[in-house]
Amino acid sequence: MTSYVENETRQSFSFDEKELLARVAEAVLNSENCPYEATVNLLMTDGASIREYNKNYRNIDAETDVLSFPNLEFETPGDFSGVEEREADCFDPDSGELILGDIILNVERVKAQAAEYGHGELREFAFLLAHSLYHLCGYDHMEPEEAVVMEKKQEAVLQMLSITRF
Repeated sequence: MTSYVENETRQSFSFDEKELLARVAEAVLNSENCPYEATVNLLMTDGASIREYNKNYRNIDAETDVLSFPNLEFETPGDFSGVEEREADCFDPDSGELILGDIILNVERVKAQAAEYGHGELREFAFLLAHSLYHLCGYDHMEPEEAVVMEKKQEAVLQMLSITRF
């Protein structure tokens, strides 16, 4: 698992963001039986910047907590079979790793939501990473039944990593 992390804010956390991304990504990809080593990019930003990204890329003029930009299109969420045939441009030519996509995380929201929900910043950060990583694996939550599937998967991964709410 290779990850690239850029923090364009002056804010920091009491944990290693890159190490946490690697742990959560590995757990998510293992849960989905991904047969490839993978690469994920994480940009940590503030509320104003994520609002601009949301406006420019999704035509939604609002701040959010996390944005996901998958590099793959899945016929079935989490089904990596046939990726090599369908997505020839999705592998890093130098490392051979599958390029999953990009995550943009609102650091201000991580801190605020952790306080609002009464759990630690590590838990909130890990939750948003898991949520976004499942989006990168083709999952969505537009329909209620999709949301239930995603929520169960996210919670199972966080439980497996012993990253609990309290």
